[in-house]
Amino acid sequence: MSRVHEALRRAEQASPRPPAPPPVLTETAAAHAVEDGRPAQGHGAATALAPFPLEGLLERVREIPYAPSAEALLIDPRHPHEAPTEEFRTLRTRLNHLQTLSPIHTAVVTSPSPAEGKSFAAVNLALSQAQLANNPTLLCDFDFRRPIVHNLLQTERAPGITDYLQGKIQLHEAIRKVAGTNLYIMPAGEAVINPLELLNLREVKQMLDDLPKLFNWVILDSPPLLFAADANLLSTLSHGTILVVRIGATTIDSITRAMQSLCQNNVLGIVVNAARRGELYSKYTYYHTYYQRDEAKADGAAAE
Repeated sequence: MSRVHEALRRAEQASPRPPAPPPVLTETAAAHAVEDGRPAQGHGAATALAPFPLEGLLERVREIPYAPSAEALLIDPRHPHEAPTEEFRTLRTRLNHLQTLSPIHTAVVTSPSPAEGKSFAAVNLALSQAQLANNPTLLCDFDFRRPIVHNLLQTERAPGITDYLQGKIQLHEAIRKVAGTNLYIMPAGEAVINPLELLNLREVKQMLDDLPKLFNWVILDSPPLLFAADANLLSTLSHGTILVVRIGATTIDSITRAMQSLCQNNVLGIVVNAARRGELYSKYTYYHTYYQRDEAKADGAAAE
């Protein structure tokens, strides 16, 4: 028996030792490695991002011209009395009133199903907010699956949010400023195969907590509630949710299921899209025609 033990001992000494496991890098060590410019190695370091400084960030943002797509149906600042502009002004006024009652600065715009107008509502709401003086507004395209904001405003999709979350760029490189306005946009960025996993990064929450220090409103365009879990997650990270429904398309059942799917009771309101043009325009046509007629009479009297 002693010979067997001796043979086993010699075999153990002669056999190569297994390689040591890679060192486990703590979150603090990973953060220091990124700050020092060293590649972070070890477990848990793949998502470590250097904290972004807020001071001077907006001065480093690239400016782009305001050249929306002709098919975007965005409100036109040159025609402030048109009915769609007035409707989004009304929405803006109600949201700003809510902001005086509680600290609401981040809002997710979503819908129960696709093709109900959530992106149309998000972009126009951001535009109407940005028309106010001293009201910097950031529009973020968090619909990583089917982003469209960059198409509506005719700018590049990348670099954007996904590029920043993957540590490929700094935050200011993901933001654009629309020239002549208070509107800033963050396009979706390059396509990713794991959008929900990316949204679960702690950097997303940190970013949404810090951006209101720079912007009075941060508006998030997100995927539909009933087709992806992205909007549900984003709603838990934001101050409120705006649900967009479409007349003739959205069913009561889908609205109910969408409301029930939200993890928090933070619905700010419901936007009804695709109202009949005749009903929508009638009240504004009467009012502004009457106003313009009186204004013309006043100008004529002054000329006399």
